[in-house]
Amino acid sequence: MPRPSGLAERLETVVRAARDGVPGAAPELLALLKPVIARYCRARIGGRDLSYLSADDVAQEVCIAVLQAVPGYEDRGGSFLHLVRAIAANKVADAFRAVSRDRSRPVSDVPENPDLGDGPESHTLTADLGASLGRLLAGMPKLQQEILTLRVVVGLTSAETAKALGISAGNVRVTQCRALAKLRDSIQEQGLAEALLA
Repeated sequence: MPRPSGLAERLETVVRAARDGVPGAAPELLALLKPVIARYCRARIGGRDLSYLSADDVAQEVCIAVLQAVPGYEDRGGSFLHLVRAIAANKVADAFRAVSRDRSRPVSDVPENPDLGDGPESHTLTADLGASLGRLLAGMPKLQQEILTLRVVVGLTSAETAKALGISAGNVRVTQCRALAKLRDSIQEQGLAEALLA
């Protein structure tokens, strides 16, 4: 997956143009942000069952909220990525809250042909491994979770991640290194290494 190199710099120019109402700037802004937002939402929501909400639905809501925030955005020396990450984090949290309140389980019509893909055993093992990894990540400090999500899943550089989180790039690299070491140790302690390599 290509890394969004120079995203922060390109983003600042496009945001100014979109804020000033330059024709075509809003679609260009959306084209820059949509892949990053989608990867972020998929990483935060993962394979969790959110009933009728998918990570892509949440990403769509984030894109709408970001575009609505552009006209009032004032550059105060920070990064627009910081605002985008904050909006995305809030929308993901909103999605989890909405699902926790909704206990209904809507289903479509029963399929006529059985799904011949992965069987129940494979699905259960994969879900169990994903849940185990999710629990390990959830046990980490919030900053480490955010840095791993932005660096590993979204693909931002350490400088872009630093701008998105409002910390230094050196802090991002050190925290990422510690988070990966902690995750590696936890995987070994839980005996998940073999399952991950399978």
